[in-house]
Amino acid sequence: MFSKVLVANRGEIAVRVMRACEELGVRTVAVYSEADKHGGHVRYADEAYNIGPARAADSYLDHEAVLDAAEKAGADAIHPGYGFLAENAEFAAKVDDRGFTWIGPDAQAMESLGEKTKARSLMQEADVPVVPGTTEPVTSVDEITDVAEEYGYPVAIKAEGGGGGRGLKVVHSEDEVEEQFETAQREGEAYFDNDSVYVEKYLEAPHHIEVQIIADHHGNVRHLGERDCSLQRRHQKVIEEAPSSILTDDLREQIGEAAKRGVDAANYTNAGTVEFLVEDGEFFFMEVNTRIQVEHTVTEQITGIDIVKWQLRIAADEELAFEQADVDIEGHAMEFRINAENPAKNFEPASGTLETYDPAGGIGVRIDDAIRQGDEIGGDYDSMIAKLIISAGDREECLTRSERALSEFEIEGFHTIIPFHRLMLTDEAFSNGEHTTNYLDEVLDHSRIEEAVSQWGPMNDGSETGEEDEEPTERDFTVEVNGKRFEVSLEEQGAPPITVESGNPGGNSGMARPPQAQTEDEEESVSVEGGDTVTAEMQGTILSVDVEEGDEVSPDDVVCVLEAMKMENDVVTERGGTVTQIMVGEGDSVDMGDVLVVLE
Repeated sequence: MFSKVLVANRGEIAVRVMRACEELGVRTVAVYSEADKHGGHVRYADEAYNIGPARAADSYLDHEAVLDAAEKAGADAIHPGYGFLAENAEFAAKVDDRGFTWIGPDAQAMESLGEKTKARSLMQEADVPVVPGTTEPVTSVDEITDVAEEYGYPVAIKAEGGGGGRGLKVVHSEDEVEEQFETAQREGEAYFDNDSVYVEKYLEAPHHIEVQIIADHHGNVRHLGERDCSLQRRHQKVIEEAPSSILTDDLREQIGEAAKRGVDAANYTNAGTVEFLVEDGEFFFMEVNTRIQVEHTVTEQITGIDIVKWQLRIAADEELAFEQADVDIEGHAMEFRINAENPAKNFEPASGTLETYDPAGGIGVRIDDAIRQGDEIGGDYDSMIAKLIISAGDREECLTRSERALSEFEIEGFHTIIPFHRLMLTDEAFSNGEHTTNYLDEVLDHSRIEEAVSQWGPMNDGSETGEEDEEPTERDFTVEVNGKRFEVSLEEQGAPPITVESGNPGGNSGMARPPQAQTEDEEESVSVEGGDTVTAEMQGTILSVDVEEGDEVSPDDVVCVLEAMKMENDVVTERGGTVTQIMVGEGDSVDMGDVLVVLE
């Protein structure tokens, strides 16, 4: 087994991996950006290294920064978690070339299955049904319209390196093709460093079923049953469960064997997930996620198998210690993603201070998180702050236990999607397992979500601030020596509190600014020449500016696109006018309230 593992990720998944390492007697190394210097994964690790500013491309996605940290720490293996570099075959190859062990499938298998067109071709050769579409990337609008003419609209344009709904755009008519093609390419480049896309027939109301597999270096391949991930919002899973309630025993066996057959043909090792769409009793291969999944937890709950520990053991060349017949599925489990979002405002990302954090407990309750009360939740990364996993003897008991646990889960300081989860547990379609992938976006009455937020939302969403408590002020200072993080804590009676700006683009987030101090950039951002302003409603990064000075705009016109928590958000005007000033450019980081465009 390894002596020290660097976890190239953040948040709850980094802590999840570190906990598995600790139980195996392995020391852990965290990496963090400026925005995460007080992050839970940094607190948990045995040691931690700064790898750059808040922007993921300059920190968590920076290959050399991560590898340099591994060398400084003396790590002998790297676990990527999910997201960021987890499915990057180029990075996996670099890890091996630099003498570290990659905890995941090898680069060749990742390339074969991680790029969706190659995966579709391989699955066809392994006699696994695939959704009709292209098996090569498309490079023009005409190629997409050709597929649509053959199979009919809607079609899905998908980033070749994508996953989790990133870089997936649904096209319902020819006049949407060009815009959605460009957006899918842009998201693919931003999230996966790969702007290649392919196109396939879009199944409008399928069930999303995925099979967890695990394979060692000794020719053993096992599947650990299936998960139903059909409850999705804009192709993002929000509640997952296992096993699926819609599969017959025969179909369950067919899908499990197809998943094993497909990964075996790719010479795949370590953990992975084969995803299928099921409609009208037929199943179609969708993609392989060559990594651990967010929802791996529900599989662990119903099988008793620690998937992350097996990732580590397989990477250390251990052989699987169980046969397929030994995999017993017992009971039912559900995972609820606790996201910092306001469901009543179209799941708009939320941020603020975690004033109250009191998770649920009791029998059958598991919490995966990396936060604590008092933490600042920013908008630099994914909106998921914790996971609530419920297990019980059967689905009915799991539903009632979930209701109890969600009613206990208390978060104050900003909005979360807990009220939405509580609503779904009272929803007939979900309770009966009749929901499909389009249920949230196209079927559910969204006024019910607003009512749920009004009933169960936070008492304090951070919109009002009270007077500061006159208590001792705890000052946390971060000292870095050669990029390695050390902390010093001081407590001072009667001192003014220090305000630290999370994700400060200037790179000085560990320093307190003097009162009323202001940088030149800040002065410029608020020094506008009169007129109405269009401001940022959330913290994020400007992906594109869609207007120029002098342009005439109408109400609801898009002036720029803001990426926040891995979601693209159109910034629109409330009224018409003439653009007189543009305060931001592509790639700029902005905070909530920053002026983006001035209108006259």
